[in-house]
Amino acid sequence: MFFVKIHPKYIRHFEQIITFAGIWLVFGLVYVFIEYGLLGDLTHYPTTGDKYDYKTSLIYICAGSFITGLIQGAIEVLWFRRLFERNSFKTKIFFKSMFYMLFIIVFLSLNITVVNIERYDSSLFSPFVWERLLLFMQKFSFWSVVVYASVILDVALFYSEIRAYLGNSVLYNYSFGKYHNPKKETRIFMFLDMKSSTSIAERIGHEKYFHLLKSYYEDMTDAILETSGVIYQYVGDEIVITWSIKDGVYRNNCIECFSKISKVLEKNKARYEEQYSLLPEFKAGYHIGEVTIGEIGIIKKELIYTGDVLNTTARIQEECNTYNAKALISGDLLKELQKKDPITYSKIGKLTLRGKKDEIQLYSVIFS
Repeated sequence: MFFVKIHPKYIRHFEQIITFAGIWLVFGLVYVFIEYGLLGDLTHYPTTGDKYDYKTSLIYICAGSFITGLIQGAIEVLWFRRLFERNSFKTKIFFKSMFYMLFIIVFLSLNITVVNIERYDSSLFSPFVWERLLLFMQKFSFWSVVVYASVILDVALFYSEIRAYLGNSVLYNYSFGKYHNPKKETRIFMFLDMKSSTSIAERIGHEKYFHLLKSYYEDMTDAILETSGVIYQYVGDEIVITWSIKDGVYRNNCIECFSKISKVLEKNKARYEEQYSLLPEFKAGYHIGEVTIGEIGIIKKELIYTGDVLNTTARIQEECNTYNAKALISGDLLKELQKKDPITYSKIGKLTLRGKKDEIQLYSVIFS
């Protein structure tokens, strides 16, 4: 069977866009039910005298709402998010709301026109259809629908912004209670740390160092998405990325992530040297193991992973300095990676952990 694996970046975009469509569809259904509850068996709208029937409203309002959500989602995900990425939350919401308000008025007018063409068995160029639209636009009921649609728009925007702040799947997991009760999973972790970060911060100043970190993490984003990674934590100059076994082992995604980050930073070398007079270098430690995932906190909830694998991965990353290595992986992870798409490596040494009998064999990844 012919199978095409869709790029994770595009899957993420699709999920975000379809979320907007889903929110609009739910609110569209609510509007149809409220309208039906108020009008009941009436055959005409009291304010305009236009024809009304429940089935036509259900079809056109739900279809229109879903399409509106898709359009808003596409504009937001593919254009506005990058356009306003450096603006504050308040500024983004204000300007986006103004744009979408005009969009809603135009789209609502088109939707009403199409409905009237259907109900009156008329055509787009019929003066009667446009007269009915203008009459409706002069009524309070039209603007009440605009306000209702604006609320939907702001709810979708707010959801999108909160999702961006919390992470790709965190809000989804919270909403559906996936980890309300702790669960055990086997996952791959990578601890990625900037080399000589303390001396860099002292040399360029803490404010400039902050902007360096921001650029550094922004440039990593596509590489993480492309390799199906999930950002668990930012800890100063360190980032913790995790994969399920399936995603991390597939085409050696976890190792490819490091390689792709290296390439994108090298590609932007001139920009870093111009702005910060340096090109950041980094080192990484990898390990695989069982963790417990669950929600903690009362005032501020957070999704956390607990297990020896995290401490071990952090220790493996620290050993990069000892062996002057770019990336070190454990023997346990190497066994998984060698099953389908073998990587090039060299045996380095062993890591002894306090309180543990078994030593961990370390391997240095050799990148082409």
